[in-house]
Amino acid sequence: MAENFLENQEIAFEKKESIEAATLEQPSPKYKIGYLAALEEFQSEGRYLNISKEELEKDFGAFIDRIPAMRMELNGVPETEYWLTRGDEYIGRLSIRHELDEKLLLHGGHIGYAIRPSQRKKGYGKKALELGLLETKKLGLDTVLVTCDSTNTASRRIIESHTGVLENKVEGEPGKPTKLRFWIDIKSITSQQS
Repeated sequence: MAENFLENQEIAFEKKESIEAATLEQPSPKYKIGYLAALEEFQSEGRYLNISKEELEKDFGAFIDRIPAMRMELNGVPETEYWLTRGDEYIGRLSIRHELDEKLLLHGGHIGYAIRPSQRKKGYGKKALELGLLETKKLGLDTVLVTCDSTNTASRRIIESHTGVLENKVEGEPGKPTKLRFWIDIKSITSQQS
């Protein structure tokens, strides 16, 4: 029984150490293999179907170069995309919108993130948001809007764990769930980490 306890403690320590090693990085060709594997995982859920794995395999560098333009086309505001990585492994993505238009004020918020399915429920979503909040402080934002689908209880818990205060629920875009809108005071979150 003591052996099981020690083994579980060791696993918990390794997991925490692994999460702590995760960082936000600029998209880079060095993450190609992990990104392509993650893309397959997301596409098996019906997400990111507009991205062709075959095209990426041919010229991943061109894809990296197009990311800023694709993000601007998608959301219409200045935006920075980061990839959550651990070593050379791609874990997920995080986007920081420097400002909000009417659509983002309702449904998108300042920060959007996605963790690849095989890495969910390990603490990476919480780490991604933590790192993203620190980046928003560098942009001079005092409060940050983060939204999630009402059906995404894991994301809701992550946002609330970072002092997110629910402002309201709004009707989702056509065919999508209701959105929950949370505000996070950057000064309070960063002073807790100091």
